Amino acid sequence: MRRATDADVPALAELREINQADYDTYAQWVTAHAETHLAFVADRDGSVAGCAWLHIAERHPGPGSFNRRYGDVQSVMVREEHRNQGVGSALMAAILAEARARSLQHVTVHSGRRAVDFYLRNGFTHHRQILLWEPAG
Repeated sequence: MRRATDADVPALAELREINQADYDTYAQWVTAHAETHLAFVADRDGSVAGCAWLHIAERHPGPGSFNRRYGDVQSVMVREEHRNQGVGSALMAAILAEARARSLQHVTVHSGRRAVDFYLRNGFTHHRQILLWEPAG
């Protein structure tokens, strides 16, 4: 597991199913958000077997608390031929190690139903205080 580099952008785009017409825009987005969206890749035999992103954000300061940074896991993807081999868990371990190194207050993840058990196995818990608003229509 390692942090992604510019050389990994084509593989990241492919995993995310970015079409060729949108590739340049995607690559520009990755570069523009490099400080807040950290990509990690699983390198197997010289190719990217999977990836995961850690979005780092900061909450408004509170009394005596000016370091309120937190993380959000995004776009965890493992190529089908590498699934059930520990690649996803290794990516999560890398992300959580980065979160610890940056002293993030917590890390969230918005998961599809199929992946909930994966995140629970990797140390996440259900939390009663997370609420969601979505615009109508």
